[in-house]
Amino acid sequence: MIGGIPLKELVENEIIERQQEGCEVPDYTERLKNADNDELLKIYDELDALEISENFPFNEPDNLEEILKESDGCDYKKIPESEGLFSKFYGAWLGRIVGCIMGKPFEKYPFGAGDGTLDGWQCIKLWQEGNGEKFPPEDYISVNSTAKEQFGWESGCPDSQKENITFAESDDDIRYLVLGLLINEKFGNNFTPNDVANMWHTYLTKNMVFTAEYIAMLNSYVCEIKDKKEQIEFCRKHHNPFREWIGAQIRVDHYGYYNAGDPLTAAKSAFNDAYFSHAKNGIYGAMFFAALIATAFTEKDIEKCIETALKVVPKKSRFYDDISFTIESAKQCKTAEELYEILWKKFRGFSCVHTNNNACVCVGALIMSKDDFVKAVSIAVGAGWDTDCNGATVGSVMGALLGTESIPDYLSAPLNDTLYSSVINFHPASIRECAERSYKLFMEKE
Repeated sequence: MIGGIPLKELVENEIIERQQEGCEVPDYTERLKNADNDELLKIYDELDALEISENFPFNEPDNLEEILKESDGCDYKKIPESEGLFSKFYGAWLGRIVGCIMGKPFEKYPFGAGDGTLDGWQCIKLWQEGNGEKFPPEDYISVNSTAKEQFGWESGCPDSQKENITFAESDDDIRYLVLGLLINEKFGNNFTPNDVANMWHTYLTKNMVFTAEYIAMLNSYVCEIKDKKEQIEFCRKHHNPFREWIGAQIRVDHYGYYNAGDPLTAAKSAFNDAYFSHAKNGIYGAMFFAALIATAFTEKDIEKCIETALKVVPKKSRFYDDISFTIESAKQCKTAEELYEILWKKFRGFSCVHTNNNACVCVGALIMSKDDFVKAVSIAVGAGWDTDCNGATVGSVMGALLGTESIPDYLSAPLNDTLYSSVINFHPASIRECAERSYKLFMEKE
């Protein structure tokens, strides 16, 4: 066990990760059957030592300079118009929270990864059909559905179910937004991965973090390396098979807010945050969405925002390739279900919390939304996989793009302007006041 996670589970995920990174991985089936901890650690060391295959068609650097060198080059920079700007900050905060709460009840079996026969989105569709609600869902998720009796399913997170909502309940998607605000208030853009680590230790407990973040925090507790750069390398990679999962992608919205109109700077800040716990495509997802949100404050065309954000991602990466595929696919799709079919087929076997498949859901939802906040969040949540993360990310982008006026009262009013984040001084907090702090911070930048 490592921090409560079975070592065998880590090894099994590392096998998948190394395969996805382009390594030719030996068949460990027989060795894993009766492996004790010593044998599992030996296998892990062997996996760590594998080289990327010469036939692997992608080039995926971790270094910021190399990442930007391998990208198209993002020279976009605009000063946001002052008229209606606060509405965009408020819309981004409120949009992220609304999208998160809408997706939370489906963040469990079988709605994320499916039940082995049905894909996650198909399970969500059956739940919605069982309560007479629309699919993809355009409202918060009801606790009631005939799917309970028919399939034995239950929706999760009672405080985020339609019948019970009176506030925005605590969630990691929101904690990281709050933490991003605190990081920008303390450091501006001048922070390092080590600063991020210190902020986590100040404001988060280990039960507030998951997968890659959890491993990185555990590693930081036991790390005895004195060199700060080597410390971070140990924290983000040692026994961390989750380094390309979605965690970094959901942490970086505030860097887009703080750098509204400046996607390249937003992406650089996102890199410094992501680098504490992630690698390769896990980092690219963080950079991409920080840049996308920054651009949404100054552009009206969502496709232009996506095109601009993609310019901070290495062109020969899996992430770039997957997003490019999704852009073209979404433009051809007439329904959300068509998009779901395409993406679930493409990412069959991926973790439901991997960066790439969920990033593609977000991009597909944004393209198909036609500047409709509800439609965008609806498509993101209805896709399955990481439903609350995707609802939150798409809600943040659309809120920044369209302003708070785009979010209907039936979604905002039940929250009673109240956020619980589990972060000190933000438990509870006024959502509007959080947005006001972000807006003031941006306006006072030198």
